[in-house]
Formats: sequence, structure tokens, C-alpha cells
Amino acid sequence: MALGMEWLLRRWKELLPGLTTRALQRQYRYRCHHGPPHRAKRLVLSQLFQPLNLREDIVAGLESKPDDLTCKSQRLMIQAGLIHPSSPGCYYYMPYTVRAMEKLVKVIDQEMQAIGGQKLNMPSLSSAELWRTSGRWDLMGKELFRLADRHSKEYCLGPTHEETIADLIASQGSLSYKQLPLLLYQITRKFRDEPKPRFGLLRSREFYMKDMYTFDTCEEAARQTYSLVSEAYCNVFNSLGFHFVKVQADTGSIGGSMSHEFQLPAGIGEDRLMICSNCSFSANMETINPDQTDCPVCKGKLSETKGIEVGHTFYLGTKYSSVFNVSFHTAQNKPVLAEMGCYGLGITRILAASVEVLSTEDSIRWPTLIAPYQVCLIPPKKGSREEMGAMLMDNLYDSIVEVVPQIKGEAVLDDRTHLTIGKRLKDANRLGYPYVIIAGKKVFDNPPEFEVWNQNTGEIMFLTKEGVIELLSKVQVP
Repeated sequence: MALGMEWLLRRWKELLPGLTTRALQRQYRYRCHHGPPHRAKRLVLSQLFQPLNLREDIVAGLESKPDDLTCKSQRLMIQAGLIHPSSPGCYYYMPYTVRAMEKLVKVIDQEMQAIGGQKLNMPSLSSAELWRTSGRWDLMGKELFRLADRHSKEYCLGPTHEETIADLIASQGSLSYKQLPLLLYQITRKFRDEPKPRFGLLRSREFYMKDMYTFDTCEEAARQTYSLVSEAYCNVFNSLGFHFVKVQADTGSIGGSMSHEFQLPAGIGEDRLMICSNCSFSANMETINPDQTDCPVCKGKLSETKGIEVGHTFYLGTKYSSVFNVSFHTAQNKPVLAEMGCYGLGITRILAASVEVLSTEDSIRWPTLIAPYQVCLIPPKKGSREEMGAMLMDNLYDSIVEVVPQIKGEAVLDDRTHLTIGKRLKDANRLGYPYVIIAGKKVFDNPPEFEVWNQNTGEIMFLTKEGVIELLSKVQVP
């Protein structure tokens, strides 16, 4: 039931005593004809490209093909309009997903640069000549996307860049030992011709990856760098709040003499892991006897679980530096081959894996640090008894972005006031905002209180404006 202008003005004046009657009248008339004032200065949901309206059609189409909708993260991300299928194994990343990815990149950049990493960017097109030199042009088989230019020169779309980085460093001439260790990394699109892409972003043909390549003077120094990068990976996953396992792994087609995977335990995982509860031993099943049930370190019982690989480290030694003559000069001016390592983090896979392991069956949960937006504010439905709370919600929004600088650009106002609060709350759950703030019945209290949902803990609080600001001031954003 709509409230009359006289009643609304009286309540607004009680709750917002700093505004004159004339100012309140202007606010009322403007809201009746145009909605909330200063809309251009607020981040409102109706103006964001978030195709929620597509989800039912898309999911219905996929559900008719059960093999295409194979895991929780894929289903939830498509339902929420976070990704949109393009072709098998390829997706459009919608703005919310890009925001989450850019935040994850910031977290990774901070850790990589803290250990001396320098960021560069290498070509996606890699010459077949380089891959033939390393012997991997034939070894990689059908996984490589291969193509030829108009001059019949062959290339591949790089799934990884060991050959490319080795060729780059070799082209600079011999390095000095004083320049080492050298840690170079990039975050770019990678390509792999998966025979049967599945699980959404967990196994796709086109994906984003962080790959680092390191160069050291000797094996001891290279192993120290290996430990340093591995520790940085642990920092990344700990900052995201993941329960992860570092396991011994096979070196595969990349090669080298030592390798570890960083795995998130999950039922949908494609890797079989053996973990000892008595000691720190853990390994991918590929590296041990499949019939082995006792831990080779402490003889304790091994238990099997499945995992999603989100990171991989390799100690390469001189596998590539010997082929491409990547060398440095010692203090005695003698040329010596550099010891190499390579280290990968699956950017888009981490995003999908976080949705897979943290979310409920019908609601996305992000690691708070990389959630696309931190806060969603839901004003009352237009024409409801609580409609007068809309002005208080506008005032709260403006206060939050002014007083809490890290929340500026992180708060979304769901201005779809033709929908009920319940409908908009359901959408907020699906998108995974860490905090949802509702102007409900308690905005009638003196002082007004807002209903605050902590989506990651399930806690519901009733806070004044000052309480909301204090709560959000503790939120960390990369």
C-alpha cells in the first residue's frame, strides 16, 4: 500500500533532521518521477551488463544435454551470468568475472613481485621451429593448436612458454652471474586442444594462466628459488582462504627432475591424490605404485582423495637452457648453462575452483578478497510500506563510499525496486556478494537499523549506519 506524501515527509524529517521541509519535498517529487537522485554517481545494478535474464534459457538448453553441464561451478556461473558459452571449451567472461579475475591478478602480482618477479608479455603465436628444437612439436601431439601463415610457416598457439622464454634470454647474449637469479613471469591467455572440454572453466580450450620462468647460477640456488616460489604460491592460496594440498607430481611433457602440484580437494577433481595423515607426505597417484597403501616416509596409512589442480611447479635444470644455449658468465668469466624452473597458476581455473569448493548448491560464494563486488545494497520495493527507507539507503550508500575509501567502486545499489526484496536477495545470493544490506522494517526504528547479511558466514546483523560503516571499514580489497 503506497504511503501519502504528508506521512512520508513527516517520517523522513524525523529520521533526517538535517534536511529542510522544502528539500525533502524536492527529494520526494524527484524520486516519484525519476527514482533516486544522483544516480550517475552511484553504481546501480540496472546499468551493469549482467545478463541475469539469459540464465534460465541457457541452463535449460544445457540441461537438455547432460554432458555439457557437468559440475556445480559451471552451472552456478552460467546461471548467474558470470560466463556465457561461445564454442566448446571457450567462454565469454562477463564483467563480474573479469573484476574477480583482475583482483586475483593483483593478489598474484603482489606475491610474485615480493620475491623479485618481473612481469613481461610473450607472443601467443609460437614458432614451430622453437618447438621442434626442444623436441616437443611431436611430443605434444594433438594438444597443440597448430596453424600456418600465408607463407606456409608453421606456428602453435602457446599452451606454455618454456621454448619462447629460453629463446628470448639466449638472444640477449650471455648473462652475468650478477644478474641472477632472474624471475620473469606473465599472465596471458593460453590454448590447449582438449579432446573433450568439460567442467566449464576447470577444463577449457582457452584459459588464463600465470607462468613464471626462473634462471639461476647453480642447482642449489635453483632449488632455493623453487622453494621461494612455492612459498609464494602458499601465500596466494592462504590469502584466498583455501584448504589446499601440495603434492609430489609427475613432470609430464614439460620435463625436469622435480615437480609439485597445488591441489584443492574436491569430489569433481580429476586428479587422484594419496595423502598421509601421520606426516606431510602427499602425492599424485601418477607418481607412486597404484597398489601402495603405506606411506613411503613413515609407513602410515595413505588415504585417497580427489583434487583440482590450481598450481604446478617444475625444477627444469638445464633441459631447455642446454638446447637454446641459455648461459651466464661466472666471476671467472667462464660460460655456464643457467639452471631453470617454471611455475604455473591457473587464473581462470582458480576462479572456477573457488566457486566449486566454497559455494552452496544454489548460491555462489567467493573468497572475500576477490569477490567482484564487496557489497550489495537492497532498498525497499517501490510502493511498499518500507518505501521511505529508500532515501535512508541512498544516504547510507553515499556515506559508505565517502567514509570507507576501499569500498568506493565495490558497492552496488540494486535499484530494481519493481522487484521484491526477496527476489533481489536471491539474485544477490547467486552472485556471491560477501555483504548484502537490506532496508527492511527496522529502518522505522530510532535510530534506523539495516539488515546486514554476511554471505560467507551466514550471519545476519542489524546495524545502524555507523555500525555498517565500522563493519565495512575492516574489509580488505587488493
